[in-house]
Amino acid sequence: MNSSQAKVAATAVAISLIVLLALPPSAPAQVTKADYERAASLRAKYSDLALSVVDRGGWIGKTARYWYRKSVPGGNEYWIADASKREKAVAFDHTRLAAALAAASGEKAEPLELPFFTLTFAEDGRSVQFAAFGARWSCDLETYVCKKAEGQGGPRERRGGMGMWVRGPAPEAASSEVKASPDGKWEAFIRNYNVCLRDKASKAEFVLSHDGSEGDYYTFRSIAWSPDSAKLVALRVRRGHHRVIQYVESSPADQLQPKYHSMEYAKPGDALDIERPVLFHAATKARIEIDSALFANPYELDAPAWRKDGRAFTFEYNQRGHQVYRIVEVDAATGAARAVVDEQAETFFSYSGKKFRHDIADGREVVWMSERDGWNHLYLYDGATGTVKHRITKGEWIVRAVDKVDEEARQVYFQASGMTPGRDPYFIDACRVNLDGTGLTRLTEGEGNHTVAYSDDLAYLVDTWSRVDLPPTTVIRSAKDGSVVMTVEKGDITALVKAGWKAPEVFTAKARDGRTDIWGVIFRPSDFDPKKKYPVIEYIYAGPHSSFVPKSFQAYSSMRALAELGFIVSQCDGMGTSNRSKAFHDVCWKNLGDAGFPDRVLWHKAVAAKYPHYDISRVGIYGNSAGGQNALGALLFQPDFYKAAVSSCGCHDNRMDKIWWNEQWMGWPLGPEYAASSNVDNAHRLKGQLLLIVGEMDTNVDPASTMQVVNALIKADKVFDLLVIPGGGHGMGGEYGTRKMYDFFVRTLLGEATPDWNRMAP
Repeated sequence: MNSSQAKVAATAVAISLIVLLALPPSAPAQVTKADYERAASLRAKYSDLALSVVDRGGWIGKTARYWYRKSVPGGNEYWIADASKREKAVAFDHTRLAAALAAASGEKAEPLELPFFTLTFAEDGRSVQFAAFGARWSCDLETYVCKKAEGQGGPRERRGGMGMWVRGPAPEAASSEVKASPDGKWEAFIRNYNVCLRDKASKAEFVLSHDGSEGDYYTFRSIAWSPDSAKLVALRVRRGHHRVIQYVESSPADQLQPKYHSMEYAKPGDALDIERPVLFHAATKARIEIDSALFANPYELDAPAWRKDGRAFTFEYNQRGHQVYRIVEVDAATGAARAVVDEQAETFFSYSGKKFRHDIADGREVVWMSERDGWNHLYLYDGATGTVKHRITKGEWIVRAVDKVDEEARQVYFQASGMTPGRDPYFIDACRVNLDGTGLTRLTEGEGNHTVAYSDDLAYLVDTWSRVDLPPTTVIRSAKDGSVVMTVEKGDITALVKAGWKAPEVFTAKARDGRTDIWGVIFRPSDFDPKKKYPVIEYIYAGPHSSFVPKSFQAYSSMRALAELGFIVSQCDGMGTSNRSKAFHDVCWKNLGDAGFPDRVLWHKAVAAKYPHYDISRVGIYGNSAGGQNALGALLFQPDFYKAAVSSCGCHDNRMDKIWWNEQWMGWPLGPEYAASSNVDNAHRLKGQLLLIVGEMDTNVDPASTMQVVNALIKADKVFDLLVIPGGGHGMGGEYGTRKMYDFFVRTLLGEATPDWNRMAP
């Protein structure tokens, strides 16, 4: 190249550089509105494609017929399976019933989209009752005429999750009602906070107690007569502190100005009502003192219940701190109290799915559930001596629930998990065992999660079972040996799979102890490319009251929708959650801040070691309620692993949340462990990216819990995002909150721009 050519080349390069420098910097890649719409459409796309899936059902009276609802193209149908005849048929003419209901109600009803889920068949099958359009209806299945049934309307929805805890009613100076004795001769009532008695024939009145007052009163609702009408018992209540929390509803629908609300809400450490039973003899008007040594410090003392022969009454006593639980029996003649069952735990007694009592022969024997040997099992007590006669079940597996106690056959029908080594230890099977511990029989088969329902005569059980990667099968089995009587339905997911549905992957890895398996699931986007690297988002709920990873088939999951935006979404149950051994569960004791994070981090690392596309350099986490506490806790206690979190309605300081849930796991009296687990006290540790969501009218977790975190973060000069939902309750803010979460993770984990929503049509 000569000098002239060199000058030309140099000039060209210089011009090119100037042009490049003049260009604006390249914008980040953008997740489009279409991507969001695809994620939002998955529920509608997938939910109706799994066919012959049974989701409701029930035995018809004392018959061998079982009604059920199954998915069909276009909606759902109701069918009846007859175990005695080994046949099934459609339950009624759906078109005629829809027309009859529409005519009677004036509302629209479609044959395959009937406006109810459950129903009640008459034993003869000639009519059916159900709740719809705010009323209860009865429909004649011969004439197809629907009429409003007498009584209440449709059932009210009950809010799930952790409910608020409210103590007993206000003191009653006098009761407007009376409780008559079984023989009809006496009437008991409350006057001036005391228990009074009226002779129904002579109208003569007697005051049985003289020590009631506004602060230490007897309650009408607790009065219970002995079967022989000779005695009665009532609870006396020394009133504790009834905390009231305040709410401002900023944007009510019916007025411009805010509304102010208050609600009773007990919190850890509050002084509670102290309840004590008091015994009275009607004939002598004697008041019998009961030594309270066995129930001196109640967290809760339930209503007394009399033995059928009137010899005594019993009540259950949960001691403050949840480490002592007793069944107390009080002798009706003397008032002497004794413990029929005395359950004591070094950490906590778990009554969340792990408490069961059944009295046999008027309390001569008691079937009782206990974790005393490290696994949840059943024991048979001698009710007279309060000693264990023998174990009913044993082994390194757990009883999940008791379905039936057949006193005549002396057998127990129960649900169990973890009986088969190598299988998912959370899968539930149905079993039967004799009360003497012999004859253990598994009544279900098939590697999956089983739900069962027994016929009234215990001749049959309906078994519906599935896995996250296997659609449900519903069969009727013999309750004698578990053999299949007839196949009711087999789920068909052919169309679902053709539409692009893929089952989540079940993955296990070792916990912090190097021995225990941690079980979880992994959702990948429908356009997954194993050659790419995907950021990871964990959905977390580490509440110790249960376990939470799905075990049964689901056509749709919100985790699946989130994955569509370009993430891998996973969930696992770490140590400290329930439904495993007591040692596994006890990790949460005074340690809710742990949330199983050491196990979760190891689980994620194990997934990444197997799959290069699982990018644990970009891990986010989200959760609601206890999961909201956990999600923020991930950034505070594991900041080197978790990079971004969405935390909604979190109980961020266990001293701020409902009393029953928090004292059970964190202990009483309150100790330094509460501060150690507090997201408020540890807010200064924040390193990652955070979005907080809270509903201003959350009646489950005090919204002040979130605002105290906000205050602590501001004081620590931390940067974060906050979304307050006016009028919002205990959730993630509906569709708006979900979209904000999606935007947050797209920006923080994908590093991409989100759609300019304000410039788009709704």
